[in-house]
Amino acid sequence: MSFLSKILGDPLAKTLKTYQSLVASINDLEPSIEKLNASQMKEKTLAFKQSLQDGQASLDDILPEAFALAREAARRTLGQRPYDAQLIGGLVLHQGKIAEMKTGEGKTLAATLPAYLNGLTGKGVHIVTVNDYLAERDAVWMGQIYNYLGLSVGCIVNNASYLYDENFGKEDDNRDKVGGFKVEKSFLRPCSRKEAYLADIVYGTNNEFAFDYLRDNMVFETGDMAQRGFNFAVVDEIDSILIDEARTPLIISQPGLESSNYYKEFSRIVPQLKKDIDFEVDEKAKSAFLTEPGIEKVEKILGLKNIYEEKGMRYLHYLEQALRAQTLFQRDRDYLVKNNEVLIIDEFTGRILPGRRYSGGLHQALEAKERVEVKPESKILATITFQNYFRLYQKLAGMTGTALTSAEEFDKVYKLAVVPVPTNKPMSRNDLSDLIYKTETAKFKAVVAEVKDCYKKGQPVLVGTRSVEKNEYLSKLLAREGVKHEVINAKNHAREGEIIAQAGRLFAVTVATNMAGRGVDIVLGGNPPQIEEAEKVKALGGLRIIGTERHEARRIDNQLRGRAGRQGDPGLSQFFVSLEDELMRIFGGDRIKKLMEMMKIPEDQPITAKIINSALEKAQSKVEGLNFDARQHVLEYDDVMAKHRFKIYSQRAQTLIDDYQQLKDFVWQILEKELSGLTETIEEIKTIMPLSEEIIKGLQEAKDQDKALQILNNHAKQLWQEKEAQDSQENLLRLLRFVVLRCLDFWWIEHLINMDHLKDSVNLRAYGGRDPLAEYKTEGHQLFQELWKNVNSQIARTIFKVSFTA
Repeated sequence: MSFLSKILGDPLAKTLKTYQSLVASINDLEPSIEKLNASQMKEKTLAFKQSLQDGQASLDDILPEAFALAREAARRTLGQRPYDAQLIGGLVLHQGKIAEMKTGEGKTLAATLPAYLNGLTGKGVHIVTVNDYLAERDAVWMGQIYNYLGLSVGCIVNNASYLYDENFGKEDDNRDKVGGFKVEKSFLRPCSRKEAYLADIVYGTNNEFAFDYLRDNMVFETGDMAQRGFNFAVVDEIDSILIDEARTPLIISQPGLESSNYYKEFSRIVPQLKKDIDFEVDEKAKSAFLTEPGIEKVEKILGLKNIYEEKGMRYLHYLEQALRAQTLFQRDRDYLVKNNEVLIIDEFTGRILPGRRYSGGLHQALEAKERVEVKPESKILATITFQNYFRLYQKLAGMTGTALTSAEEFDKVYKLAVVPVPTNKPMSRNDLSDLIYKTETAKFKAVVAEVKDCYKKGQPVLVGTRSVEKNEYLSKLLAREGVKHEVINAKNHAREGEIIAQAGRLFAVTVATNMAGRGVDIVLGGNPPQIEEAEKVKALGGLRIIGTERHEARRIDNQLRGRAGRQGDPGLSQFFVSLEDELMRIFGGDRIKKLMEMMKIPEDQPITAKIINSALEKAQSKVEGLNFDARQHVLEYDDVMAKHRFKIYSQRAQTLIDDYQQLKDFVWQILEKELSGLTETIEEIKTIMPLSEEIIKGLQEAKDQDKALQILNNHAKQLWQEKEAQDSQENLLRLLRFVVLRCLDFWWIEHLINMDHLKDSVNLRAYGGRDPLAEYKTEGHQLFQELWKNVNSQIARTIFKVSFTA
């Protein structure tokens, strides 16, 4: 304990004391809440809503009773009464903080308490999950609680949206293979996106919520917008969504430039180049670049004298992406090829990212490398990072088993505090020190021996691997030794739920990528649990976790460890590491290599030198720092775009309002401004509106600019009055809206492309000692001013040239 802590007291202990006081208040209400029948509980919900609406009470005023009510509803519908630890988790979430809750502590159930409380405002609560399966599962599973209390529940997934409806379809005995609870999809009635968002509580994935925001800002009618504001979001696995996925912006695009032949051509040239002579690779920065001799060699192959002058920077861009694809991206680690398509593997979860493509031409380069169809590069229509999307919410909270190692980033980027929630039962898992081997071969030999030993005893084992490639390699080694096992990876995800449900049984051996490291609850004795078998597993020491490689982020390692030791169960975790592992090879440094050469110990004997354990921790810390910098880099650039996006989207929102006079005034201001610069150029004025001979004569005779402008403004008003006399106000509103939105969208898309090119351009200026971000901000501002100039010019030149039929 630090000197300050001794004087001021442990701040965490003080915080928990406050929470425990509130938990006591909630518990005191339990006897009276238990006496209420179902209809009385719904009446309570209505009374809460009314008092909040009238301003007679705040959310904090009704919190104890609302939490007590939600807990009783959970007990009646699911047969699960939230523990005091789950109440604390719920309180942390309600306060807009991150609850770090260990695996098996019931985060999903804990989230229902603040969701119910905040759902009473009628402004909507979004509960964000990492995949469609969890969104649908939780909407039905937890939907029973909200439905019992009289709140509506929506569900948003890829290409579908639902409302929870207890009367929809037939109830049967189908049970989910992972959770053991009823998840009849028949309880989810298909509905429109808008209907789902109107529900009090909405479950959905991070991708869908953010994409819907972008889509809403591309519509031409307010009725086509789905979302209704950003009140309160609870993000499950918040470190995965707001940190691991924060480096890749979400993009809505359409096919654009046809450049597949360039990528095919360069995918054949790159293998002819030699590393460290023609090109250099920086694995730490994940970049590859040509040397001067390399550029000369490419020019010779292509028959060019100067690639820059003859083909330009764009041509060189194709070449560099082909180089990155060949040198830095590995099949079955970074991506896999399935059905003649390159699919990205999420390095943090081990899952395929459907519909996601690498940007900047990298995906096309990979397609050319793998000899599959090279799809056209895309034209960006809308884009946002998860950081900037989730900062739209008035209140943001999250939960995960591993957040403390990223507490600094959560505070800096999102202003979110992390609160570790005490476990319901004391943790009894034993986390052993790493075993470090000189070679990868020796490491895997030791892993197989350890798994075989556990298998003979009957102790269940979960072995974690970093890639599909290593996953399949280990599977072959185990099969050779006669160890029966199941495999989970991005290629074999269809049976994931079924395999995990049995992963805690006697003699179960599961070899999995990071897919099994997050959001997965392995129950000892199987799921649903076999009580007698569970006791035998406990006697053997519980679930044995073996990690075959350290991940770049400590959180991912902790997630894997966290699969064992749920709810006080015994368990054992240990990592088997080699000095040839990627993390050690790239970040371990020369010191470790020298030490490795000096060691005269046998390959099959693990190294326990403290210097290597320390180097491993330093390597992880170094990579975490680099990744944080990379995310900060993305965010700093997107913050520039966020200001531009806010102004454009705000103007779109104003344009969509059904107010003819307001929109007409906006357009008229633009028109008058445009005309003021054109009083002496009659041919240009004609590009805006038709001019009669009389008007032209009046302009020519005008003594000064003010007089000419007055003639033009009067003429424009007269032309518009003629339109108003011939057409309905409703139709003219549609016309003005169409023109403004079309012009905004066209130039916004052009601006996105220009800003993308600007980002590439300013990064090169760092070599000249200039700050790329400062250049990006300055020139980005100029481009944005240019955007408005173009928008105004096009609006002025379009309104008198279009007409709608009613």
